[in-house]
Order: sequence, then structure tokens, then C-alpha cells
Amino acid sequence: STELMAEKKSFFSTIFDMDLFAPDKEVNDYGARNRKGLDVGQLGAKSYIPAGMSKAEYEKIRAGDKAKKDANYAKNVAKAGKFTDYTAWYRKRGTDTNDSWVKSATKGHEMAKTKYDWSGGKDAPKYTGVEKK
Repeated sequence: STELMAEKKSFFSTIFDMDLFAPDKEVNDYGARNRKGLDVGQLGAKSYIPAGMSKAEYEKIRAGDKAKKDANYAKNVAKAGKFTDYTAWYRKRGTDTNDSWVKSATKGHEMAKTKYDWSGGKDAPKYTGVEKK
């Protein structure tokens, strides 16, 4: 009976040993969308085309939207895996040896540029209510 038990795997071992990505190991990797062959559908004779627009104009808009989406995806894929090493940042700040970082203007925080000038300049987004000075 011990030989029989050695051959037969338990139900849970069978389930937990399954590899769901076995057919295509890279299907869930970041950037895999480029390999999937996603494309904008072709407009046919009965396809929706907005009023006042020709088929060619609408196809041009759809192609532009796809190009913009692909460029954004490529930009995000290029950023994948880039991060700040916490230990290096911690040592650079000097937290492990002294407390001079407390007296700095940023209190040890990293500063980043934002998309807008929040001082009330001309490029502030309208939804913020910040007016030009």
C-alpha cells in the first residue's frame, strides 16, 4: 500500500502544482500586450460613423487614438522595474548617522516636478480654481 500512496498524488497537491501559465510563460509579463496582436477593427459598410464625418476621417481619428494609446503603453513599459532602492536613499539622506535631514526644507523627502505650476501661473488646470496672478 505504500507503493500505491507514493504513486498517487493527493487532490490538493494536484491542484496546487498546476501551472496556469504553462502554455505561454510570458503571457502575463509587463509589456506582453505588444505580442497579442490587438488591432482596431476595420470599418465595414454597416459600421457606425459619426454624423458629418466621412469613413476616411473617422478611420484617421481611430488610428490616431490607437497610436496615442500604444505610445503611452510603451512609455509605461519603459518605466517598468525602475525604482528607488530604499536602503540607498536612506543612507544618502543620512538618517542612519545623523539628524541633519530634519533641518532641511524638505525634511528628508524627495521632491518631484508636477505637470502644472501650482503657483497660479498660466498653466494651472481650470478645475483647481487657481487663478492667474
